[in-house]
Amino acid sequence: MKAWQVHQFCEPSEMSFDEVPTPTPGDGEVLVRNRAVGVNFFDILFIQGKYQSKPAFPFTPGGETAGTIEELGPGVSRCSVGDRVLARKTLGGYAEYSVLPAKQVFPIPGEMDYPEASGYFVVYQTSYFALHDRAQLSPDEWLLVHAGASGVGMSAIQLGKAAGARVIATAGSPSKRDFCTAQGADYVIDYRESGWVDQVKEITVGAGADVIYDPVGGDVFDLSTKCIAPGGRLLVVGFASGRIPTIAANRILLKNISIVGVFWGRESEENQDSMRQRHRELDRLYEAGKIRPAVSAKYPLAEAPMALADLAERRMSGKVALIADPEP
Repeated sequence: MKAWQVHQFCEPSEMSFDEVPTPTPGDGEVLVRNRAVGVNFFDILFIQGKYQSKPAFPFTPGGETAGTIEELGPGVSRCSVGDRVLARKTLGGYAEYSVLPAKQVFPIPGEMDYPEASGYFVVYQTSYFALHDRAQLSPDEWLLVHAGASGVGMSAIQLGKAAGARVIATAGSPSKRDFCTAQGADYVIDYRESGWVDQVKEITVGAGADVIYDPVGGDVFDLSTKCIAPGGRLLVVGFASGRIPTIAANRILLKNISIVGVFWGRESEENQDSMRQRHRELDRLYEAGKIRPAVSAKYPLAEAPMALADLAERRMSGKVALIADPEP
């Protein structure tokens, strides 16, 4: 089979597309023929050696896939050959086949296609965990979603609306702002404008945002502390800007705000039951038509470096998928 491999930490353009043996599932594992593979920002960090963990070489990046089960390993009874499944795995997705623990594969809901399924698990799990488990978002609260046209931003807008919140999104271009509106945002503002903090205050009639969803960090985080409501929760989701910000403790005290970490990856590993419960709730919301992954671009698996470059340069809205094997 063909698989992208990283032989040393590098830029995505320096990966190699190698012929490697098709893996065999072991005890409790399944072999999945990947139809589509989700592209995520953390894939780039893994390739560059900037992620929290450093895998051994060579490794294949890719944290989420969607496809069909081709083979069952010993002891697997909860799924069958031919099942349409989506899966989350830290690594190994950028390949024609992946071996996965059976406990980490889930049925693809309803009529969802493979590209949508490949961009469903990570971003919606992350945003559900952030908004409900960490922030305890309530109906009618003001939710400010930064990078609203990104994959996590898209999911946060949709889940915020499904929870009854009033959603403000930020995005940097007219097309991306239109995308945020299509996802359900009530207001969309340009974060590149110097007055966006004042716009948030004006929209919220001076109150500020109750919950701020920040996958950007850097200056966006710094300025968010100026438009957060008293008692608000600022969710630290990631640092796409490249700068990890800090905050003076007196600002936290004076406004009674909470700076809340959102490390879904660790939580999902340590609490499988909660992850499965979130997945059931997300499937219910999908079936009800309240959430749906928006896949803006599809690339052949062989063009993974181009897809990662476009993602890094923020040329895309929503999710990006690699097509590993066209749907029959």
